[in-house]
Amino acid sequence: MEIEQVILLIINIIGGAAVLGSYVLGVRGKSGSADRLWGGMPQKVRPVYYISMLLSAIGYFLFIYFLLFKVNPDSVLIADTFGYWIFYIIFVGMLGFSALWMPLTNKMANEPKKSTWIWVRMVLVMVALFSAALYWALLSIQEGNTGVIYWLAVAGSGYFTFHTAILDMLFWPVLWGRK
Repeated sequence: MEIEQVILLIINIIGGAAVLGSYVLGVRGKSGSADRLWGGMPQKVRPVYYISMLLSAIGYFLFIYFLLFKVNPDSVLIADTFGYWIFYIIFVGMLGFSALWMPLTNKMANEPKKSTWIWVRMVLVMVALFSAALYWALLSIQEGNTGVIYWLAVAGSGYFTFHTAILDMLFWPVLWGRK
């Protein structure tokens, strides 16, 4: 593993801990808080999210494996312009904004305000945009873009983008507050 890949691994460890930590802190505390964070989403829809979250996690492991163990950081070129460093920006953005979602949603559940709701929506938009940027970057890699592992990483990133852009950014806010 080269230093660039170690840096990406560290970004994922710190960012992943921040995301998971925000979830742990978000659901601890008040009884029923986990249910409150669904925002009134119907029970019958939740299994779709559970399955999709599992598929997204599998997708995440596929693309991070590819980036950490199959890409040569010294020679990789994305869209004839960017080097491996572009993944630092993408992951810091994706994980950083993801870590903000739970605290903001908790705040919205406890003290509903239009300004908080705008922040929640902006965080979801940013996570979706960074997820889409990762998908684009993987599709734009000009070296190492063959083989089963590459295509599994692309498929994993594509599904992760679907989840963050369609289910999280579009559907979840529409279902928020429904009884």
